[in-house]
Amino acid sequence: MHLSAALENWFAPSAATATWTLDRLRGVDPVLGFALVMVVAVVLGEVLRRRFRLPRLCGHMLTGALASPLALRLLERTDLDPVKPLIDLAIGVLVFELGSRIRPRWLIDNPWLALTCVLEGVLSGAAVYLGLIAADAPPISAALAAAVAMSTSPVIVLALVHQMRPRGQVTERLLMMAAINSVLAMLALKAWGVLAATDASSLEPGIEPAITSGLLVISGSFLLGVAAGWVLTQLTKVVRGLTTAPVLQIALVIISAMLAAQWKLSPLLALLVAGMVARSRMGHSLTVEPQLGTAGATLSVMLFICLGMLFTLDGFGTLWPWVLVIIVGRLAGKGIAIALLARPSGLGWRQAAALTVALQPMSSLAVLLTADTFGWPSQLPGAHGGVLQALLISTTVLQFIGPLLAERAVRDVANECAPLPQSNKKVS
Repeated sequence: MHLSAALENWFAPSAATATWTLDRLRGVDPVLGFALVMVVAVVLGEVLRRRFRLPRLCGHMLTGALASPLALRLLERTDLDPVKPLIDLAIGVLVFELGSRIRPRWLIDNPWLALTCVLEGVLSGAAVYLGLIAADAPPISAALAAAVAMSTSPVIVLALVHQMRPRGQVTERLLMMAAINSVLAMLALKAWGVLAATDASSLEPGIEPAITSGLLVISGSFLLGVAAGWVLTQLTKVVRGLTTAPVLQIALVIISAMLAAQWKLSPLLALLVAGMVARSRMGHSLTVEPQLGTAGATLSVMLFICLGMLFTLDGFGTLWPWVLVIIVGRLAGKGIAIALLARPSGLGWRQAAALTVALQPMSSLAVLLTADTFGWPSQLPGAHGGVLQALLISTTVLQFIGPLLAERAVRDVANECAPLPQSNKKVS
């Protein structure tokens, strides 16, 4: 619909409705409506940051939640489907940047840390699975919830790091664990998809395809990431321009993500590896701007608005036991793993507590990247509707309060943030 025609329809009298309605505002133009929501998100995020010292991304997600059918119905969730490629690009930009911050050598030098990174994801998934089984959830659906619950949102973690600029052991381990447990969740979901498509009577034959599929995804995604990192290194030598570096990096993200999707690989793993390879080969000569510049920052705001629009609390009154199991299970599993290996890996108890809390922002990233639309629950065959809804509610709660907990943990418990300048402590 052209804007002029849309405005004409907006001001034209109607027999059905003579008063102003939110549905009419949404019907003016989807692009215009989304742009208006973005303006509100940026302003609200800044207000919450200055007045209440809350993360800006909370304001972005809150705006999305208010614009969604959950509240004001300015936008419908189906309105997001056409922009999903842009949201996937926003995720890819942040994941590539996260990969460029990871130091694989650290895992080799500190094997206890490597074990912690794996164990915290596995134990949190196991705790959620066993808790849901004890709460009478169907086993196959409990396994799905456990796979998703393993991961910490890498995009939320990286957005918080951009804002707080912390430095220290907890921050570095937080970034490392968010990357690794997201990859583990992705692999678990790939295996779940194969097993869920297998009849219960033939479960044993379905294990071999699941393992084969997982190995192919790992090896193929790794090789694609290595190739992308090498190509970026060679092209950067030719261009040698700081202003064009973000353009090359964004182009690399797009190409790698599209190839991974085309070849049924993992864009998440491929982009993480690409960032690590580029950093390893280029060292400090690799300049990765936060969110890859202004365009990436814009995409990030869109991403968090969309995450807010997916918020839901429908059915909480009846599903709260499963929701509680998922939230508490994640906390317990990650806390136990970190506590068990804190001392051997060189972490103090206060730092271990801060890291456990900072890992709580939950992510549906591994599922979102493999889905064609934002209605990804409909693309999970055989999953129990109640368990899926409990998973969505848990994700809503932990995506909103998780950043608050993570910021307090890193800043106040781990003390890894520089003190605010005196002029910023008091806002008029």
